[in-house]
Formats: sequence, structure tokens, C-alpha cells
Amino acid sequence: MTKFATESALSPELLAKYQVVIGLEVHAQLLTNTKIFCSCSTRFGDRPNSNVCPICLGLPGTLPVLNKRAVEMGMRAALALNCTVHEYSRFARKNYFYPDLPKGYQISQYELPLATAGWIEIEQSSGTKRIGITRLHLEEDAGKSLHDGFPHSDEKTYVDYNRCGTPLSEIVSEPDMRSSEEAYNYLTTLRQILLYAGVSDCNMEEGSLRCDANVSIRLRAAKEFGTKVEVKNLNSFRYLAKALEFEIERHVAIVESGGRISQETRLWNQSAGRTEPMRSKEKAHDYRYFPEPDLLPIHVSAAWRNEVQDSLPELPAAKRARFVAAFGITPYDAEVLTDTQELAHYFESVVRAGAPGKAAANWMQTELLRRLNDSGKEIVASPVSPKLLAELVTLVETKTITGTIGKKVFAEMFVTGHSPAEIVAVQGLGAGISDAIVEQAAREVIAKNPENVAKFKSGNEGVFNFFLGQVMKATKGQANAQAIATILRKLLL
Repeated sequence: MTKFATESALSPELLAKYQVVIGLEVHAQLLTNTKIFCSCSTRFGDRPNSNVCPICLGLPGTLPVLNKRAVEMGMRAALALNCTVHEYSRFARKNYFYPDLPKGYQISQYELPLATAGWIEIEQSSGTKRIGITRLHLEEDAGKSLHDGFPHSDEKTYVDYNRCGTPLSEIVSEPDMRSSEEAYNYLTTLRQILLYAGVSDCNMEEGSLRCDANVSIRLRAAKEFGTKVEVKNLNSFRYLAKALEFEIERHVAIVESGGRISQETRLWNQSAGRTEPMRSKEKAHDYRYFPEPDLLPIHVSAAWRNEVQDSLPELPAAKRARFVAAFGITPYDAEVLTDTQELAHYFESVVRAGAPGKAAANWMQTELLRRLNDSGKEIVASPVSPKLLAELVTLVETKTITGTIGKKVFAEMFVTGHSPAEIVAVQGLGAGISDAIVEQAAREVIAKNPENVAKFKSGNEGVFNFFLGQVMKATKGQANAQAIATILRKLLL
């Protein structure tokens, strides 16, 4: 859940006159080793035009052969998004001409998609909202046009066909989003679900997750949608939010000045911080769809669908609810700790190793995640194993060492990978401080602060925390806070 604070040239009252309508079209590359209709590799970063063959180049006389794994990945995605997977779906040819489309058409799905009528729930500042998913269909990717970095790039376009035939699932939302915040939260939630389901690596930098946004505005009381503008080139979550915020203000400014929104496709220019026209869409493009004659319809049996459904892991929403119920943590804790499957698994491993749920959540968020972030490491590369973190949490919870000492021990564990018991023993941290030493420190603090003693005895209970902090400081954090409080009250009363 993310909030966006932006400076607007338009007043809040003017913006409030209009309702924003947003829908997203997301392309997710499916996790297969080979392409959807041939055996060429889908590996990213290989030499340009090295992962191609007559089939994905569309040479005459070639026939596509459907990759069953791509269908299965599409089914997993659809079921994870609460879609209905249809028994029969069919591929179609989407005809258009562009240099990166060697066949002159794209094999996609049109009238009979793989799945329809799904939904996901997003968390936002105003609560939970359900966003509908119109359809999920399978298609092949096109190649990539390269405009920079080559000889004669100023006058020629280079084309890399390695991506041609890479399997994609296109996920089309309903126009249910009403702000850039909702669109951002939808895309981040969708990405998390796809990662949990294991159907895509969702790497936007490598192009395996791409997003186009459709945005329009209408007066609050209006029933009909306004003129829709499509925004492409949204290759990060932040760019999506910024592009939508720009478009919303642009639409309002045009309408308020008496102008008319043009139906068009625009691109997000990050360096300029604005969208720019790409092409007009006054008339719908006729792709002349017709059934793909070289591929049979896809048949998904009930048994196959159930098998895929049963193979899905516990998804983020269910995991969050279980963590709250089973481990006594807050919804916020659960949201943080289920951000990735690896993080959630680490947390459960700490609890299974004996640490109380809430204490484990606190230590992970305040110490472990902070240090991992500072060192640029992922949870899977943590030098502190779940077992060792559980041992440390247990030492603190049983008051064998104080929380302050525990943080020092954790810092040493993170650097060395040593166990907390070993660090405590070597550094002599576990012996603790006797009550006699604590009492002596307390007497000295009381003697130095007669004015605060008088305040406490006159009923100012808040001064007690001052004494507690001073004694803790005097004992260098090695004394137990409860023991300090008991001794202080005995001496002050």
C-alpha cells in the first residue's frame, strides 16, 4: 500500500469535480525454457538473433507446435487470479505490419481466451478494494526494435528477433481503478501473486512484465465513460503512477478549458516528466482477427484444471490472514513479512525454531531487514539463519540477555555468522549484572537528581522513566529493565 503526494497545478476542488477511470493491460512473460510454438530458448541477454529458427521467424512452410508448459503456466496465473479457465479456447491471428513482427501477424487469442472473469483485492489507505479482471489470454511476443547504440542508429533501426515467440499472458483488468494509487497497488499486488504462483519472474527491466494503461475522466455524476487514452512505455511502478497523474491533470485541464480529449496512444517520457503523443486512435484498428488455421483449439479437461489448481502454493492474501491468526502479529507485520515467498518462509522457520511470533516479527523488521537493505542483500543470502535468529530471540525473551545486548549480539552475528550463544559466552555478556550493582547505580542516580525525586514523590509518575533510562545508561544496557524498575520503586518510595 503506497500513498502518493504530488504537487498539482490544479486545485483539489477542480480535480474533485471529476472521477478518474483506469484500466490496465499487463503482459507477463511465462516461465518456460522454450518459446510458445518452437524449441528456441527464451533466455534473456543472449547475442541478438541467436535464439531464432524458421518457425519463430515465420518462414514459409513452417508450422507452430504449442508448448504445453506455456498453457499450464497460463492456467496457474488465471487460477491464482480467481479467473474461470474455459474448457475450450482458441488461438487467432492478429494481423498488423511492423519490422519486429516477421510473420506479419501475431498468434494471440481473441474471441475465445483461456480465462475470463477474475479479480484481485488491493489494500489502500481507504481499505480493501476488489478489482475485476476481464480476461487472461495467451499470445506470442514480438521482437525488439533497437534505435540506439549501433552504427548508423541515426538513420537505421536494428531488430533483435530473440523475443519473437516468447510466451506471454496478457491480463486485462476491468476499468475499476479510480486513482494512480489504486493502479500502483493493483500492479504491485498482481506482480506479487504471479511471483507466488511461479508463473513469471516479473522482471520489468528485462521486459518480462510490461504494462499499458487506459485512462479517462468524467464528471462525478456522469454515467458514460470519457474519451480513453492509452499510455505505453510504462516499465516501472513509479513511472505508471507518474504517467497517470500527468494524464489525469492533462485531461482535466483540457476539459476545463473547453477542449476535447483526443483518443490516442501516448508514451511516457521519463526525462521530460510527461506523456507525449505516439499515434492517433480516432478509429479502432482493424487487426482482421481470424482463427489460427495451423493450431487446434486448446482443450482443458476438468482433471487437468484441478491438478493445476491443487499445485498452487498458498497465495499472499491467505498467507497474511494465517500469519495474523496463527502467530499473533499485526496485519501490517503480515504484509511486510509476506512481501516475498522467501521472506515468509524465513519468518515461519524462525517461529518453528522456537521464537514467539510477535518477537520474531519485530526482530526481523527492526534488525534483520534493515541490515539486509543496508548491505544490499536478499533474505536468501542472510548471514543469520532462521535457527540462529530464533536462538537470539529466545535469549532476549527469557531475559538471559537484555534487548540492548541482544542488538549488539545480532550485529556480531550478521558480520560473523556465529551463534548468539557463542558470542555471549566469548564476550561475557550472559552473566548479567547482580541486583547489588543495579541498586548501587540506582542510588547514585537518585542522589544526583534530588529535584526529580521530589517531583516523583509529589505524584509525577512520568519522571520515573527518567530514572529508568539513567540507570540503564549507567549499567551500559546490561541490566534487566524489570529489575531496574523494581529496585527504583523500592528506593524512591
